[in-house]
Amino acid sequence: MMFAHQGGWDEMLYALVPIGLIFGLLWLAQSRAKKLPPPEPTARVEPD
Repeated sequence: MMFAHQGGWDEMLYALVPIGLIFGLLWLAQSRAKKLPPPEPTARVEPD
């Protein structure tokens, strides 16, 4: 259901909903990344 110009708040949702989704996904990714074990060090090959 679409409202026609309800004082501008409905247009504000077009900006706030995607921004909120992006921040939510970033928060989720950050929290999951903190739970991962640290990466193992890789062996460096020194050139001759």
